[in-house]
Amino acid sequence: MELTKEMLQNLRQDYRTAQLNESDASKNPIKQFEKWFSDALEAQLYEPNVMTLATADKNGKPNARIVLLKGFDHNGFNFYTNYLSQKGKELKKNPYACLVFFWPELERQVRIEGKVEKLDKENSEQYFHSRPQGSQIGAIASPQSQVIANREILESKVEELTAMYEDKTIPKPAHWGGYVVKPTAIEFWQGRSSRLHDRLKYELIDGKWQLSRLAP
Repeated sequence: MELTKEMLQNLRQDYRTAQLNESDASKNPIKQFEKWFSDALEAQLYEPNVMTLATADKNGKPNARIVLLKGFDHNGFNFYTNYLSQKGKELKKNPYACLVFFWPELERQVRIEGKVEKLDKENSEQYFHSRPQGSQIGAIASPQSQVIANREILESKVEELTAMYEDKTIPKPAHWGGYVVKPTAIEFWQGRSSRLHDRLKYELIDGKWQLSRLAP
């Protein structure tokens, strides 16, 4: 099939699944997120904890990638990574980020803006040792975001580490751990017909969440 400009221009869906009204929304955006995330779990969506993490370097140049949500509460939204990766270096210089969840089957998305802080060592240790052994070894073997000559270098390192830590506890590397995105704004988007989508945005003002409706 030949891809044409017209084909791309005509790719669209008309959203009719649900609506989002102020009267139905929680006063607390974390509670509202919990409700929507539970809906995604109940609908058995494929990896509902997949989220886009957008960062920027010290000059404001943006970057984005997919990561996994691994916990959330009133303090914020957690994910784990290599602190020496590109995202880790960017967050060290510019500790702000945006998260985006998109659940197309429910015609919903959530955008989260906030300041980013490292999780404490105990939290990172606990999560690291809850991962499968292969994932633990992979975190040590891979110099994330760095240029490597070939895949064989990684595979050889994995073999070496697997033999080294057979029947042993694998230590969490110092350069690996968690971050928490502490939200200052959270927007809930529900697709509606004719692109007249529902958008409710919570903003943290003087320590209290304020709710507003945005035009689509």
